[in-house]
Amino acid sequence: MEGTTIETDLLIIGAGPTGLFAVFEAGLLKMRCHLIDYLPQPGGQLTEIYPKKPIYDIPGLPTILAGDLVRNLMNQIAPFRPGFTLGERAETLEKTEDGRFRVVTDRGTVHLAPAIAIAGGLGCFEPRKPPIGNIAEFEEKGVHYIVRDPQAFAGQRLVIAGGGDSALDWTIYLADLAAELVLVHRRTEFRGAPDSVEKVMELASQGKVRLLTNAQVTGLSGNGRLQNIHIDVEGASPVDLPADAFLPLFGLSPKLGPIAEWGLQIDKSAIEVDTFDYQTNIPGIFAIGDINTYPGKLKLILCGFHEATLCVQSAFKHAFPDKKISFKYTTVTGIDGL
Repeated sequence: MEGTTIETDLLIIGAGPTGLFAVFEAGLLKMRCHLIDYLPQPGGQLTEIYPKKPIYDIPGLPTILAGDLVRNLMNQIAPFRPGFTLGERAETLEKTEDGRFRVVTDRGTVHLAPAIAIAGGLGCFEPRKPPIGNIAEFEEKGVHYIVRDPQAFAGQRLVIAGGGDSALDWTIYLADLAAELVLVHRRTEFRGAPDSVEKVMELASQGKVRLLTNAQVTGLSGNGRLQNIHIDVEGASPVDLPADAFLPLFGLSPKLGPIAEWGLQIDKSAIEVDTFDYQTNIPGIFAIGDINTYPGKLKLILCGFHEATLCVQSAFKHAFPDKKISFKYTTVTGIDGL
């Protein structure tokens, strides 16, 4: 999407559960929505960090897996056809002459909207990088911290490092695409879901995946692009592998990122808001979910849903100052009737 310009009524920065539910509430008011997220798929932490984690505090659902909650939210907002800019980070913000906000991502995609809802969870997730001295030399030249396009690894010699859900899930997914796949983990036990561990072990027994446990990638080399990976193995000789790609999947660290430079009032890496509508100190910019702070704040998905509901009521007034909100109950009208 690099170089394109996207116009919408409500720009939502963050495609986690709060951001997704904001699409639903805005859709009820016939507002067009577009979401930006640095991660390559919607869902935020629920998708990237713990998709198999059970959640117990969603009303009406005694228990639901995090990944299933994201799928349900995506199905819920599908009738409103939101747009997505994924795998890109919201970088700069400025006000245009016509009063709209202009947000440009790190890849140059331009977004224009009269109202913004920042729903970035704990902030912009940045990859946890392994302590390999020259790893920066090979970033986007064989080293990738996020899988944006799985097909890009088709026919490649691939090394994945990590022991959590992300490393296991991508090992399972890419096993049939890669020419060779090696999974490196510093322990013998994996932290991921038991069924994922079982699938990886089965792939290893079939010869589709090579497992190196009690091992760590300690060196990378290549001429302009990654060509070789050095692996230290506890109690054994080091291993040198020819490789086209290396995926160190050690999770993500939350940081406020460029949003911290937008002139918002911030307290301890959280954005201060007015609880009337969760608006920030900049009129037309709202902050909802875990990224905001106010007296009595609770970092719960349930609270994020409530904040999104009130936020879009005021966002509507910024997008359509000459229109009156017509509030309708979905129990009476349904979705199609709105």
